Amino acid sequence: MAKRIAGWGLIAVAFAVAIHTVIEPLYHVSTAAQPYSPFWMVLDPFMVVALLAGTIFAYQRKRAVGGEGDDAPVSRDYVAANTLFYGFLAVGILLLWSYLNLLNPGYAPTGSDAESVIWMLIDASLPLLLGAQGFSLARKKD
Repeated sequence: MAKRIAGWGLIAVAFAVAIHTVIEPLYHVSTAAQPYSPFWMVLDPFMVVALLAGTIFAYQRKRAVGGEGDDAPVSRDYVAANTLFYGFLAVGILLLWSYLNLLNPGYAPTGSDAESVIWMLIDASLPLLLGAQGFSLARKKD
């Protein structure tokens, strides 16, 4: 039951990020002082928590599938488990780097254009990962 609840939580964050990514240009006027809407400051901590939970569940799934040994055939579940796990790791590195970069305004290793591209990659890929992991968990019968 706990995994199903966590799954629905991941799905909720996935929908919130996806919907806000799409509708933000319709209501927010970007300026140099505020290029993004303030709603991201509310949503970002939820994204980090969902990313951590998704990574933990993806790792558990990867271990369960990968425990069959090296001589086992590659199955659809094996590919899905590994794709989710390594996808979460890749997006996690980008998300945590970008989020901590926002929290420390004195750190500016890249320009604002590069930061925007990185955030778009995060905002486009995180909902896919969270949705896939969330629906997988929501279908589980504990």
